[in-house]
Amino acid sequence: MKMVASSKLHHAQQMIENMLPYETELDHILKTFLASGNLTSDYELEHKEVKKVALVVFTSNSSMCGGFNANIIRLLQQVIDEYTEKVGRENILIYPIGRKVYEKVKKLGFTPQGEYNKLCEKPNPQGCGQIARQLMEDFVAQKIDKVELLYHHFRSTASLIVTREQYLPIDVTNDVLNRRQRDLTHMDASHAAMEYLNNKGAEAESVNDDYKPTMVPNVDFIVEPSIDEVLERLIPQALDLKMYTAFLDSNACEHAARMVAMQTATDNADELLRELNLQYNKSRQQAITSELLDIVGGSQN
Repeated sequence: MKMVASSKLHHAQQMIENMLPYETELDHILKTFLASGNLTSDYELEHKEVKKVALVVFTSNSSMCGGFNANIIRLLQQVIDEYTEKVGRENILIYPIGRKVYEKVKKLGFTPQGEYNKLCEKPNPQGCGQIARQLMEDFVAQKIDKVELLYHHFRSTASLIVTREQYLPIDVTNDVLNRRQRDLTHMDASHAAMEYLNNKGAEAESVNDDYKPTMVPNVDFIVEPSIDEVLERLIPQALDLKMYTAFLDSNACEHAARMVAMQTATDNADELLRELNLQYNKSRQQAITSELLDIVGGSQN
């Protein structure tokens, strides 16, 4: 099982490492574009009151992967408790990705918003896009007011990070690139730099100096064919891609967790075999010693 998981991990790791930089950069460009001027999108606007929330939760279909499923289910229970106080249990919609969380959601008394066990085994852009588009349509129609993703982020085989990420509305201030590098001496545009530039002058003095750029980034965007078409087509594609990336992230983490768990099980089995062999040899030596003593005692008699 370790060898199988290792082979699957290699493929899944390759896919997420190829996809993640593209998705991260696209997300950064999109949020910078939205923050650069008085541009608004239906997917960015927060609803006046959060009455109903949707949670997309990623686990695996099978077990034997250490604490992979348990960590996500633990986070899910924390999020449910948090939103139960705010909106009530009846206003929490859960989209379970994976058999483990699907069964847990039913045990908790919730009605799963679909069954995606087959998609969990083999993530594909079409299946992920269907979930993303359904969530976007419900959000724009104000059937739901907030969407969050609960999944594992793959950093390395030994580092799997439990992640809770806001999916809708789009949080312009929550930029992965800006979180990784908060130094604004570079030329990359960021939400903090946009805030400074949009309020420059007398009002800009109130902006935190840590976010004051030493060089003005290039924010003179040329939009073709039009801003409306970019907002209408690019944002849904970016959200589709974010959902697919979360699938790939979780899939890679599952195989990494299973590989580590199987390696740990192998080490434990080897240790148990060594202890049993030692115990067997001691018992065998003791039996031989007893027989020799009996023989020596009989010959003396």
